Amino acid sequence: MAFTVGELAKLTGITVRTLHHYDQIGLVQPTDRSRAGYRLYTESDVLRLQQVLMYRELGVPLDEIPAAIADPQQSLAKHREVLLAKRARIDAMLSALDVAQRLEGAVMTNEDVKGLFEGYAEEAEQRWGETPEFKESARRTKQYGKTEWESIRREADGLYARLAELMREAAPPGDPRVRGVVEAHRAHLERWFYPCSVEMHQRLAALYVGDPRFAANFDKVAPGLAQFIHDAIVG
Repeated sequence: MAFTVGELAKLTGITVRTLHHYDQIGLVQPTDRSRAGYRLYTESDVLRLQQVLMYRELGVPLDEIPAAIADPQQSLAKHREVLLAKRARIDAMLSALDVAQRLEGAVMTNEDVKGLFEGYAEEAEQRWGETPEFKESARRTKQYGKTEWESIRREADGLYARLAELMREAAPPGDPRVRGVVEAHRAHLERWFYPCSVEMHQRLAALYVGDPRFAANFDKVAPGLAQFIHDAIVG
């Protein structure tokens, strides 16, 4: 059985444009032709496309996929480890969400607070564990109890609520009111976690829009808030 590019696109849900791109870069090319001269995808071409999509789902760059397909045992073993690590982090964050739902309107304990940040803390350590900022944050937060964490949350909620108000007013990033809240946010981080330079603050702003979990949390306060906070910090 063989398929035209249009037929394959309909069957797989992949756009014709994407299939043409894969063809142009030699990743998945139709290897047969019809009597009329149309290029056709064979069953082996379809199987290769499935492999390509699997590696894309694993986060493998397009230019590395041919080598991964050529040596699947080594590649799959490597990416299996990556997926297992991701699953562990997801499981930890699901546990944190369960804690958050249970705590809605309740009085928090120290263990509850730790549960809220489980998963995020592990990933933060993997990303920045050797940096002075992470070490200082770990040193400080180790000493915090319920009172400190409630103060942190109140301060942060107030800052984000104010930024949401300014966003709804269509205040530009350079507005003095926006700049004042941005500086208050940086001071909040310095007071509770670590010395936060302007450069460090901007790196965090990139994370706020680059990581879907951060963006989703900000956008729960107000749709579009993650992008607004990013623009306010870097602007």
